[in-house]
Amino acid sequence: MQLFVGLGNPGEKYARNRHNIGFMAMDQIAADHGFGPWRSKFQGQFSEGRFGSNRVVLLKPETFMNRSGQSVGEAMRFFKLEPEDVTVFHDELDLAPGKVRVKQGGGHAGHNGLRSIHAAIGPEYRRVRLGIGHPGHKDAVAGYVLRDFPKADADWLDDLLRGIGDGAPALATGDSGKFMNAIALRVNPPRSSTSQPKTATEPPAKASSTQAPPDEPDTRSALQRLADRFR
Repeated sequence: MQLFVGLGNPGEKYARNRHNIGFMAMDQIAADHGFGPWRSKFQGQFSEGRFGSNRVVLLKPETFMNRSGQSVGEAMRFFKLEPEDVTVFHDELDLAPGKVRVKQGGGHAGHNGLRSIHAAIGPEYRRVRLGIGHPGHKDAVAGYVLRDFPKADADWLDDLLRGIGDGAPALATGDSGKFMNAIALRVNPPRSSTSQPKTATEPPAKASSTQAPPDEPDTRSALQRLADRFR
């Protein structure tokens, strides 16, 4: 059994914030794979489903970001899971928008949601780091993550979320490579060539207007032609 956790803040005013991309990922997975309805428990919203024989619980903590660990710890204890069974989807300032990385264990890099989860269950859980870019200065970070994604980001965001939905079954089996490939196929689909090769049946080029005219018939007599040769 796997526990997928998406980080964000509860409430409509935060729903499209950059900080809520983890919630968006959970909603996409639930919708794409026919998971059960969202229900209130574990200080959050959860939904259950399966990828084949793999049972997966999706969790959106409603404790606000900096207390996410309370919700995650409660769900883990209820389902009798270990940190290795938990995957946390979260926004990542240090990745360009649309970029994704999967990481097992490690530090929290100052992310308040991860800091809280570290305190509750330790660091040995898996993270799916979802790039949102950096505003350029640390003093601008709080305002940046709590603002909605602009309309200009709609296309790549939609592709990214669809890729997460496509790859979620592979991630549940531990195949992070296949998960990443599913995202890449959405975000950077292979391009097919639209150019046509030249063929041997192309029509011949038209004669140039400066081409020499055909030779005129020689009307000289045989004797005249012989005499001309010795001039």
